[in-house]
Amino acid sequence: MLELKNVCFKRDNKIILDNINLKLDETKFYVITGPNGSGKSTLAKIIMGLVKPDSGRVIFNGEDITEKSVDERAKMGISFAFQQPVKFKGITVYDILKIATKKKLTKSDACAILSKVGLCAMDYIDREVDASLSGGELKRIEIVSVIAMNPKVAIFDEPEAGIDLWSFENLNEVFKEIEASYSGITIVISHQERILNIADQIILIVNGKIKDTGSKDKMLSELFNKKCSKGGRCYER
Repeated sequence: MLELKNVCFKRDNKIILDNINLKLDETKFYVITGPNGSGKSTLAKIIMGLVKPDSGRVIFNGEDITEKSVDERAKMGISFAFQQPVKFKGITVYDILKIATKKKLTKSDACAILSKVGLCAMDYIDREVDASLSGGELKRIEIVSVIAMNPKVAIFDEPEAGIDLWSFENLNEVFKEIEASYSGITIVISHQERILNIADQIILIVNGKIKDTGSKDKMLSELFNKKCSKGGRCYER
C-alpha cells in the first residue's frame, strides 16, 4: 500500500497541494486528473521523491519514505515516466531495456518489449536515446522501460503527451494489459477519456485539493460534462 498523509506543498508562496490524504492499494489502476495547474504532476513527483513536501508523510508498505531519495525509492520498486522524457547521450535503447529489466536480455527479447508500444524494434534497438529521436519516440521508449522494470509502483505523467493517435491507441492497449494483469500500483496523470475509462479509481484534484474520488462509473459523467473556467471541456475524448 502507498499512503499520503496530510501532504502540503507551496512554491513561491502559492499553495500547490493542500492537505492531501490518499491510500492506494496494490493491483489497482489509478488515474489522477484535474484542471491544468491543479497539482497533479507535483503530487506524482512527491511520490517519486523528485519533490519534497513542506509537511506530511509518504508511507510505502508501512515504511515512512518521506526523507528517502529518488534512488532509494527506485530500489524499493517505485518508478516514474516523465511528461518530457529524459535523453541519454551515449546510451542505446538496448542498454536502457537491459538496465530496466536487470537481467540478461537478448535483442530478440528487447524487440518483443519495444513492439508493445508500436516501435519496429530493429529500427530502434541500437539507436541512442538522445535528440535524434522525436519526442513521441522518446516517450514510448520511456514508457516501455518503466513497464519492463515490473515495479511495485509505476507512475506515468501524461503518457499521451507528444505522441500521435496511432501510437496512443497502441499505448492504451498496453495500459489495458497492465490494468488486467499487473500486481503493483499504477498511477497515471491524464485528461484522456480512453485512459480514464480503464481506471479502477479516478482521483480528481482541483486547486491542490482532492475534490472527489471514486470508480470510473461514478466519476466519468461528471468529469466530461464539466466546463473549465476558460470555457470548453476540461477533458479530452
